[in-house]
Amino acid sequence: MEKIQSLEEFYRAKELRMPADLKRENGHFNVFNSDEFVGQHAKPLPYARKDFYKIALVSGRNRYYYADRVMDVEAHGLFFANPQVPYLCEPLSEEQNGVFCIFTEAFFHQFTTLKLQEYPVFKPGGQPILYLPEDQVAPIRQIFDKMLAEMASDYQYKLDLCRNYVMELIHTGLKMQPIEVSPHTHSNASSRISSMFSDLLERQFPIESPVQQVNFRSATDFASQLSVHVNHLNKALKDTTGKSTSELIADRIVQEAKALLMHTDWNVSEIGYCLGFQEPAHFNNFFKKKTQLTPRSFRSV
Repeated sequence: MEKIQSLEEFYRAKELRMPADLKRENGHFNVFNSDEFVGQHAKPLPYARKDFYKIALVSGRNRYYYADRVMDVEAHGLFFANPQVPYLCEPLSEEQNGVFCIFTEAFFHQFTTLKLQEYPVFKPGGQPILYLPEDQVAPIRQIFDKMLAEMASDYQYKLDLCRNYVMELIHTGLKMQPIEVSPHTHSNASSRISSMFSDLLERQFPIESPVQQVNFRSATDFASQLSVHVNHLNKALKDTTGKSTSELIADRIVQEAKALLMHTDWNVSEIGYCLGFQEPAHFNNFFKKKTQLTPRSFRSV
């Protein structure tokens, strides 16, 4: 697994001039036409996490490798990427006329207390690509065109406008992807515990080295870190997600295992070790129980 790709590496790979304000305290933002990079010799960013967010209007045939999933866009799609999840986009056709913007968390720090990762379109495990019918492409393209126009202007407050356009894209995505509402009313305490659990779980991933190992593997481990009784943690997660603590941990371990099997050449024993399995046989049994395939069989599919 490659290390986290920085903004500097993004600009170098795309053979772009490095902005002078790349490290400013109030964050970074930029917007590009995708067709500027198609067919050029600039090195594509590898499958890896990036240290910035990305929203892309994809127009053309593309294949996305996102965590443990492979998703094809045949015509148009709206793609949301966050720094927690590794991904790679592979163009499948010469005709690419999309557009994308990149930005850091700090770009929004002064303007909202809500973390970007709390928006469902950016949550790990969510649906990162929204497939667009033809009639929805133009309105979204217009938002990006406004960004391009502002960034080419000398307007003093153009970044404020672009920040609003990013939020418009986020809310457009949210409206297109309705969030399922649980029939149960969740208490604030359960929601808070669930959010802290999710954050603690995700902080362990992705695995980026065969010597890296997850720190917390059991419900007891997480309960101890969150200073709650394991039964209380389990009830809070059941109330908010419908799944037990152990089920949520296992689901995330399987997701990471699939990504490592697909995108690294590490052997099965190394992957099992990284995910907390001291014995390869235990990892094999766990993976087969969850997927009906052995790790080697999954890798060869």
